[in-house]
Amino acid sequence: MSNVKLAVIFYSMGGTNYQLSKWAEEGAKEVGAEVKILKVQELAPQSVIEGNEAWKSTIEETKDVPEATSDDIEWADAIIFSTPTRFGNMASQMKQFLDIQGGLWGSGKTVNKVVSAMTSAQNPNGGQEATLLSLYTSMMHWGAIIATPGYTDPVIIEAGGNPYGTSVTVGQDGKMIEDVEEAVKHQAKRTVTVAEWVKKGNQ
Repeated sequence: MSNVKLAVIFYSMGGTNYQLSKWAEEGAKEVGAEVKILKVQELAPQSVIEGNEAWKSTIEETKDVPEATSDDIEWADAIIFSTPTRFGNMASQMKQFLDIQGGLWGSGKTVNKVVSAMTSAQNPNGGQEATLLSLYTSMMHWGAIIATPGYTDPVIIEAGGNPYGTSVTVGQDGKMIEDVEEAVKHQAKRTVTVAEWVKKGNQ
């Protein structure tokens, strides 16, 4: 059987979700997955970005990361999404990317994709769980198979205990407060494992 193909699709303003995505890539590769890290299109006006040094720095850091397309979703057996929390929802940049996949959805090409998601916010109760649930609602419409981490490993509890997906609090200094690296890697490995089961079942 061919290796699971995983697309890690992120939006990042301050760099946090890009880092989560890189950890997910590491974890997935450890269990033999073929991985693409992809960003969604930036929609914010340049005038807003210019006033934020962290935002400008992240754009520069990720300038060589390819933008995700419908072809990437079709290619992938599994997808991990990583997005900041915006008022209890995914960032509008990620939402727009999902919203323009109607053609894929209409032709049945989102069915049985194994998906999982991660997020960040500036305080522990800043809407992380609601953000993940909002993204998973779209995935239900896709006919995707949602693979949450649940409490399948002690690292989930150590990282803050979010069973819906890894979430992290980012301080005013832009640094992550919880240590979530191992939780992200575990979530990625679990996503790949579930995708392997689905692939085997389809053969």
